[in-house]
Amino acid sequence: MEKKVKIFPLFALGVLMELRNLALKKEKQNENLAKAMQAISIIQSVVDNNSIPRNIRKLAKEVVDSLKDEKLSIGVRAANAISTLEEISQDPNVPSFARVTLWNAVSVLEGIRE
Repeated sequence: MEKKVKIFPLFALGVLMELRNLALKKEKQNENLAKAMQAISIIQSVVDNNSIPRNIRKLAKEVVDSLKDEKLSIGVRAANAISTLEEISQDPNVPSFARVTLWNAVSVLEGIRE
């Protein structure tokens, strides 16, 4: 008696695993976008605050614009934003409350992983 190998169940299992991986990837993208939007909101509070020096607000606005630019992947945008925000936070002209706000945004952005 010959044993027949059932290829279809193995193929179906492979397809199901691929669909699961795609669903997990989409879920991770949605989480990353939510974190980016949260960071944009935090940074926007610095941009909108007139008690913060204009040059700092201008740099913060550039960070917001770069986070919204979809030409780069979300991970690259987050890394670039973190770098710029850390640079801004080192400026002695940044008020302490704004520095803490920028650190908060950095903390949120550090949670973005591709």
